Amino acid sequence: MSQADPIRLFITHLWEAGDDYLRVFEYLESSRNFFYKNFSAPERRPQGDREAQKQELRAQIAPAEAVVALSGLFERDQDLLTFQLLYGRSGQKPVVLLTPFGSGRAVPKVLKDLADEVVDWDERALVDAIRRQARHEDTTRWDTIEFKLD
Repeated sequence: MSQADPIRLFITHLWEAGDDYLRVFEYLESSRNFFYKNFSAPERRPQGDREAQKQELRAQIAPAEAVVALSGLFERDQDLLTFQLLYGRSGQKPVVLLTPFGSGRAVPKVLKDLADEVVDWDERALVDAIRRQARHEDTTRWDTIEFKLD
């Protein structure tokens, strides 16, 4: 992955850029040396019925390498969120599922079953999961802990 070859992502949405949706980009932007291209476009809600919405979602998901799923959307529209994950899976795109932000609620089993990896809201965990799932990059990082012995 480089600036010339960014990871192509689709972030699940329900036709609005809610807090969780925007938070994903805050996390991605704060990560050093992580380059991505966003193919999700919640502002492009099509006129028409549910099938028109699904067709637009297919067009947004198709060029992506990975799907980042916001499990917090499940309560608002489980059918549309499940559709996005199923379509991504049908195109052999890995799904990185984020737990509900700040609520402590459990991730619904149906979403866990569709995910390749489930991560908490942590910038490093999210970026590492995307790299592993989208490009199969080994993201071995080590934490350095300094302490004093008396």
